[in-house]
Amino acid sequence: MRVSIREGHVGVLIRMDIILRKAQEEGYGVAAPNVFDGDSVRSCFEAALELRAPMVIDAGQSVDLEYIADVTRFYAERYPEVPVSLNLDHGKSFDAACRAIRAGFTSVMVDRSQAPFEENVRETREIVKMAHAVGVSVEAEIGHVGQGANYSADRDAGLTRVEDAVEYVKQTGVDCLAIAIGTAHGKYVGTPRLDFDRLVAIRKAVSIPLVLHGGSSTGDENLARAVQLGITKVNLATDLMVAGAKAAKEFVTANEDPRLPQVVKAGMEGYKTELIRYMKLFGEENRW
Repeated sequence: MRVSIREGHVGVLIRMDIILRKAQEEGYGVAAPNVFDGDSVRSCFEAALELRAPMVIDAGQSVDLEYIADVTRFYAERYPEVPVSLNLDHGKSFDAACRAIRAGFTSVMVDRSQAPFEENVRETREIVKMAHAVGVSVEAEIGHVGQGANYSADRDAGLTRVEDAVEYVKQTGVDCLAIAIGTAHGKYVGTPRLDFDRLVAIRKAVSIPLVLHGGSSTGDENLARAVQLGITKVNLATDLMVAGAKAAKEFVTANEDPRLPQVVKAGMEGYKTELIRYMKLFGEENRW
C-alpha cells in the first residue's frame, strides 16, 4: 500500500515516519535542517514552498523547544500545503522527550548511542512506549556518529553493525533508525570515508527508514549515493550555519551602513540557498 504524506497528522504537523516512509517508497531523501530561531524556521518553510518538497525540521534540546514549536505551528497554519514534521534532535533524556512532546513536536530522536547496547535498548523502548501512546514517532541511533574534529579516532569506533541494527529495531520498536557508516558531526579533519557496503547490508536487513547524521561537509557525491542506496533523511546543521554567516558577512562588507534586519535577512537567504541546494541533491523537489 502506498504511503500518503497526508497521513499521520498531529495537529497541523505530520509524524516524521510518514514523511520518511514515503521518501523510502519513492527513492528520495529528505533534508533535515537544524533550526535555532523563528527566522530559520521561516526559511525552512520558504524552501519547502519553493520546491514543493516535504520538510523535517530538527531542533536540538538546547534551544527553546516551546518557542520553536509555536513558530513552526504558526507557519504550518499559514502554509497548510507544506507537509512538515518537527523533530527533537539528539534528545538525551526522558525528560527532554516529554518536554518536546508536550510542546507539540511530532517526532523525537532518542540518542543513547554511547550507552551499552542493553541500556540503549531499555531507555529507548521506554520512550517509544510513551511517544507512541500519544501518536508521536521515534528516531533512535545504533552505532555512534562522532565529531569531525576527531575523525581519525571516531570514524571506525562507532560504525553500526548489521546484526545490532536488526536486534535493536526488533527490541525497541523505533520508527526510524540513525546509523553510523562513516559520517561525523561538524567539519571534518580528514577526508570523509563512507562505508556503502555496510549501508546496503543494513538497508536489506532493516525495513524502517534510515537516517544519516553528520551530513555537512560529507560531499555531494557521497550524500547522493547514500540516498540512492537507502538513506531517507540527512541531518544538516554546520553547512547551513556557515552559509548563513558567510552571506551576512558579505552583506556587511558590501554596505556602508548595514542595518541589523537587513543583515539577518541576508544571512537567512544564505542559509536557505544552501538548504535548497541539498534538497535538490536528495531529489525531494516536487514531492507534493
